[in-house]
Amino acid sequence: MALAVPLALLALVALVAPGLGVAPGCDYPAHRWCSSRDIAVACQVESRCPHLPRPVAAPVELSLYYESLCPACREFLVMKLFSTWLLLPDEMLNITLVPYGNAQERNVSGKLDFQCQHGPEECLGNMIEACLMHEAKNFSTYFPVIFCLESGSSVTKNLEAQCLQIYAPELDSGRIAACVQGDTGVALMHHNAQLTEALAPPHQYVPWITVNGKHTDELQAQAEASLLGLVCHLYQGEKPEACGGSKAPKIPTGCR
Repeated sequence: MALAVPLALLALVALVAPGLGVAPGCDYPAHRWCSSRDIAVACQVESRCPHLPRPVAAPVELSLYYESLCPACREFLVMKLFSTWLLLPDEMLNITLVPYGNAQERNVSGKLDFQCQHGPEECLGNMIEACLMHEAKNFSTYFPVIFCLESGSSVTKNLEAQCLQIYAPELDSGRIAACVQGDTGVALMHHNAQLTEALAPPHQYVPWITVNGKHTDELQAQAEASLLGLVCHLYQGEKPEACGGSKAPKIPTGCR
């Protein structure tokens, strides 16, 4: 009695190599053609192997240039950015936070001094968050703490009393305070000033958002209208269940 051969396999062989010939460069038996992407490519059957794992896609790169007391910055970080980060897998979105915004850097008698749009408290808030990032290193450690600071009653007073205890008790508040009060904090703010001043086009307001290294009015509007939808649209890999459609873009009102 003849052996039973799956119809799908016969159809695959017929489509790829009519007359039961072998695809050029394919040294594998037909039953292995869909066993890996490399073999499927070699045997010219990649499009006919629907269950192949997709290639690893690059994450969407998002940078947020902001200042700690800007109401529009706080709203975007708390309501849009943090919630999107929680919903998406780590490999899908890389976030860079640059707390500086519309600040001004001056050299006063050989020492760097900073003036911030919302006053000295904002400069302190910017430096606290920069030092927090410096000490924590890991984004998943410091971002919840920054979320706590920006969503709370005081960006500058809630670090040790509330936010570190809840979200990152392993961090040493003394080291963060030493950074803020010392040369490291100044150096971090100088670095953030350089990053902000190097933006092309130059930033006109905050929050200022770049996506995959680019800023356009359209990207900014889409990010503020539906950041989750924008990231899901741009990501080239397999989409998670959290992904949905983008809302209609709107032009944001930021701190100018």
